[in-house]
Amino acid sequence: MAFLDLFESGEHLRNLGHFASIVNLAAIDGDINEKEEILLKRFARKLDINEDEYQKIMKNPKAYPLSSYSSVERRLERLHDLFKIIFADSSIDAEEEELVKRYAIGLGFSSQASQAIIRRSIQIFSGQLSFEDYRYLLEKED
Repeated sequence: MAFLDLFESGEHLRNLGHFASIVNLAAIDGDINEKEEILLKRFARKLDINEDEYQKIMKNPKAYPLSSYSSVERRLERLHDLFKIIFADSSIDAEEEELVKRYAIGLGFSSQASQAIIRRSIQIFSGQLSFEDYRYLLEKED
């Protein structure tokens, strides 16, 4: 087995764990709704999860471990994915918020940093941006 194959295999296992965490969040408030299912299928494609893996994770998402990341960029990307699934129904409840806090710590953020990031992310995803933030985002070059 080539070194690149080992890397890709490890990355795929991290993707499986990440996707399983997303499924856990989607299901925390009961059944997975249509919007959440559409997002889950999109995330599965993005994370290179095949149909068989998708079905296994949907049946038992808790069977897949969460991986931490040394890169803050990757951690934030994973949290962003989670907030997209949480806000598929335009709100976040207490159970979802608690799970995403645990997930952020599992990714490698400190407890204090995770609380700040989650508080700010909730403001952003729920449309509670200040005018300064709104202006900054509009003026920011892509």
